[in-house]
Amino acid sequence: MHLSIQNLCKQYDNGIKANDNISLEIEKGMFGLLGPNGAGKSSLMRTIATLQQPDSGQIWFNDIDVLANPDAIRKQLGYLPQEFGVYPKVTAYQMLHHIAVLKGLTSELKPWVDFLLQRVNLYEHRHKNVAEFSGGMKQRFGIAQALIGSPNLIIVDEPTAGLDPTERNRFHNILSEIAEDKIVILSTHIVQDVIELSTQMAIIHQGKSIYHGHPNEAMSLLAGKIYQKKIARADLVTYQQNFQIISERMIGGALYINIYSDQSPDSEWTPINPNLEDVFFYHTQAFSNQSPAA
Repeated sequence: MHLSIQNLCKQYDNGIKANDNISLEIEKGMFGLLGPNGAGKSSLMRTIATLQQPDSGQIWFNDIDVLANPDAIRKQLGYLPQEFGVYPKVTAYQMLHHIAVLKGLTSELKPWVDFLLQRVNLYEHRHKNVAEFSGGMKQRFGIAQALIGSPNLIIVDEPTAGLDPTERNRFHNILSEIAEDKIVILSTHIVQDVIELSTQMAIIHQGKSIYHGHPNEAMSLLAGKIYQKKIARADLVTYQQNFQIISERMIGGALYINIYSDQSPDSEWTPINPNLEDVFFYHTQAFSNQSPAA
């Protein structure tokens, strides 16, 4: 199972170039698409889901030309957008049954609907109106509708934003189970989601793919080059002028900075093992600091 995205470009009428020559190769499993808000992640997801046409480029899912044959890929696609609406006064069972009919399922619908509601731990709430669900319950319902028809390609766009820790963990468990035998693309700006779920990843920034690889490999490339120091907030500007700061964080009310350096500046700096947050900040800052000529 393989998804190939080749030289994809998309510019909107307002002049914003949402996707700029993006190429990605995605295998079976969980693929984390990491980037800040406005990076172009949702635009890429919408293009893969055949909700919009790109200006140029190609997308292949196994032997299917996605852009030339959108109906063929839709039969194998499950999609959970960043925001989705529900009908008022319609129960979870009724809504899922309705979506299954719209997706072309015509027989044995009740076993399908019951199975999906059980899989996302909503069966006991099947007669409750979806509009009355909590945020986490709505997201789990969204996954259930995305799984109708046993799709081989599943896209989830910012699925854990706004969820409490319990719902977020429950949602992660569902996604991990699904990704065992399918391609699941997880678009998110939350670094922890990628750390916990993904075996493959890419970082999208300003419409471009600036890193593509394995999370552990990404962290190993920064090994021995990340140093941390506790500083006074009043000194932050001075450190910004003299070091390549990749992140700032408050720990116990004190300000700590992480820098990228080939060697320790002096004994006051503590070497630390890089995490995926360091990788994210390093690559996005390095890209942003490139000159136009670069």
